[in-house]
Amino acid sequence: MSGSENERSRLLDELSTVSRRYMASYALFNQAVADHLGLHPTDLQCLNLLTLEGGPVTTGRIAELTGLTTGSATRLVDRLEKAGYVVRQRDAGDRRRVLVATVPERIAEFGQMWNRLAGGWSALFDGLDNAELALIIGHMRRTVDFSGEQITRLREGRVQGGP
Repeated sequence: MSGSENERSRLLDELSTVSRRYMASYALFNQAVADHLGLHPTDLQCLNLLTLEGGPVTTGRIAELTGLTTGSATRLVDRLEKAGYVVRQRDAGDRRRVLVATVPERIAEFGQMWNRLAGGWSALFDGLDNAELALIIGHMRRTVDFSGEQITRLREGRVQGGP
């Protein structure tokens, strides 16, 4: 192996280790935030995704966003509704459809708590130029896509081997 191949191999090994630590730290952070709010971690992430949707959605859409079955998504909505974060409402265009809408006041509280936690987050990027920020954004987009594909493989049982 050449020196550059050795360096690349070393960097890929380090990336693997750092990625595992990053994912674990985020999962633990997500759990701590969910515990603080009295929510399940999946419910917290669903709430996060709902705030990105731009309006009320069906329970079927929530199932799509989370990868849950419609039955599990319905139970998730039940929990979020009980906690006061969402309400069910009839679709004005099709009275047979029920939409799930976030409760603005509760989402504002959620946002304020998130802002308090994220206080120093943007400072992490102060030393980076625009090209470096674009590189990170590209990596995150590819990671989101890759993770979605792997979730589908796992849920469809297309992963061979052990646990």
